[in-house]
Amino acid sequence: MSVAKGIRKSISRIVQHNWKLYIFLLPGLIWLITFCYVPMYGVLIAFKDFDSRLGITGSPFVGLKYFRQFFSTNIASTTIMNTLMLGIETTAFVFPVPILFALLLNQLPSPRFKKTIQTISFAPHFISTVVLVSIMNIILAPKSGFVNQLIVSLGGKPVFFTTQSAYFRPLYIGSSIWQSMGYNAIIYLSALTSVSPDLHEAAVVDGASKLQRIWHIDLPCILPTIVIMLILQLGKLFSSSYEKALLMQNALNTNVSELISTYVYKVGLTNAQYSFSTAVGLFNSLVNFSLLITSNYISRRFTDTSLF
Repeated sequence: MSVAKGIRKSISRIVQHNWKLYIFLLPGLIWLITFCYVPMYGVLIAFKDFDSRLGITGSPFVGLKYFRQFFSTNIASTTIMNTLMLGIETTAFVFPVPILFALLLNQLPSPRFKKTIQTISFAPHFISTVVLVSIMNIILAPKSGFVNQLIVSLGGKPVFFTTQSAYFRPLYIGSSIWQSMGYNAIIYLSALTSVSPDLHEAAVVDGASKLQRIWHIDLPCILPTIVIMLILQLGKLFSSSYEKALLMQNALNTNVSELISTYVYKVGLTNAQYSFSTAVGLFNSLVNFSLLITSNYISRRFTDTSLF
């Protein structure tokens, strides 16, 4: 009892000493509880034959009926494979770009030029998904699009980029790189500020080039940050942006553009199959959670860096 009492006094003393900081933390905590934890109650719909008149608790319990229903359909393998492939390719191509961009931007000698480049690269993050997809449709239009006009002027034939399955993932990933590169580079630029200038000065004296200093000084110093960000990225491997995929989707590219998230949107909101869509969404979340735990375990096992 004395140990527990001492712990309570210690916590009370910490709270009293830092109460202003906890007040700043309060809005974020309220948002997290309201929009992330309270809605988790609705997960029960996945195990019930939901009837809006009976409510969640009053609806009959059906167990794993809707999970079995999903995996018995042909769309299950298609959506899972499409989501997995898009997640892997997005991680492989989108994740390294902000790191390279931050390392190169950090080497610019002029602070003013550096801030200008950072601002320009940061701006696309604020473009909405609808506007982004509209820009792509305009640029890649078969007749009036800039890209096809260039192809025709060089003697080629117009390419229907937005309707061919082969171009869905490159367009999705390329637009993600353009939109997120500057924004995601901020955390790596912040990590680079902690690199001691003495290390670079000593390397310059030893005759190291800029590339050698990046490889042997900057990169190892921000490696823990890279590992943490990679774990978080792997934790959302199955959470591709359904808004952009849905806006880019059409009847000719659904074989690669139909993801778990777009399927949940269609059956849940369009067809009002709430229990079925909740079951599919819960499966998606469980896969992401498993990937997060697994990647964190591997990182903790083989490196000194992990989330928990």
